[in-house]
Amino acid sequence: MIPRRTLKKLAEQNGTPLFVVDHNELRRNYATFKKYLPRVQAYYAVKANPDPAIVKTLFDAGASFDVASMPEFRIVYEYIKDMPDKQRQDWIWDKIIYANPIKANETLQELNPYKPLVTYDNYEEIRKIKKHAPQAGLALRLKVTNTGAMVELSSKFGAAPGEAVDLILAADKVGLTVEGISFHVGSQTTNFGNYVAAINLAANIFKEAKDRGYSKMNLLDIGGGFPAPYDDTVKPFRELAGIINRELNRLFPKNIQILAEPGRFLCATAATAVSKIIGKAVREGKLCYYVNDGVYHTFSGVIFDHCHYHMKSFKRGPTQICSVFGPTCDALDVVSMAEELPGDLQLGDLLYSEQIGAYSHASSTWFNGFPPATVVHINQ
Repeated sequence: MIPRRTLKKLAEQNGTPLFVVDHNELRRNYATFKKYLPRVQAYYAVKANPDPAIVKTLFDAGASFDVASMPEFRIVYEYIKDMPDKQRQDWIWDKIIYANPIKANETLQELNPYKPLVTYDNYEEIRKIKKHAPQAGLALRLKVTNTGAMVELSSKFGAAPGEAVDLILAADKVGLTVEGISFHVGSQTTNFGNYVAAINLAANIFKEAKDRGYSKMNLLDIGGGFPAPYDDTVKPFRELAGIINRELNRLFPKNIQILAEPGRFLCATAATAVSKIIGKAVREGKLCYYVNDGVYHTFSGVIFDHCHYHMKSFKRGPTQICSVFGPTCDALDVVSMAEELPGDLQLGDLLYSEQIGAYSHASSTWFNGFPPATVVHINQ
């Protein structure tokens, strides 16, 4: 965690609201991922936080990248555009997966010269890829259980297991190469059984495809969902890694490349938000604080990510249950209705919220004319 004195000093220098990114924490998280999942190449999910400085730090650490739009692709590509053509082309294949199963025709046309690796999960996408990005390699995304995930994804994406091999053979029939299988067990998955079920399902699809004459697949993408340690209910990452390693080693030979798409796990703990109290009131007997950051800005994860971020005060003293509201005129702008904070905080006092690096500042808007928090990077 970033020391409180550092946060206060940065707030004094830069004003508030403030979003502080600790690059040492990014490097630690990446090292932890590689330590416990040595067989798995981490493709950072850029959507979790697309700040170019974050991408650069993870790039330098050895990460690959999961992108889901052309703007995300271009953020990553910025760091390799000056490489020689052959080296750059190899880098695209080894370092980027375009993991959005549904892509506009224009996107496919723009991707095609890079000979990208892309995901798909339906017949229409096969036709689109064949027409607009015939140089792409494919990974079939499976629908898997998302039980226990904070954000489920299988209602929107994923081929049913029963049609998976048919989709692989359909792509092969039109001259496309299906390089492997992908899945996503849901964001912030604390039910580790999801990974066991998904890896076993993928192994069965590999076997069925081979039995039906398709033996070109050489990669498995186990997606994201690796949980950030928001509280003590989240089991240590090493426990999940042990389960995943066991299943991978049991079911997939060493010649199968294993990918993963961690986003939240790499960046959630690497950022802290600092805001200032701009208003104070008592409503129906409950103390309410108003701060200059909210759900249209850094705390967007309250709405879009189903996440609760705890607010902390730099001042000590007796606490009580308070509401914390953002600065906009919208009643939706509620950071928390039940936060333990000192009751004697005054206008101008600072609050901070840790572990807010993922799916937060990335969704900030200018709603009501209020600008997003200023981003400050430390330990770069």
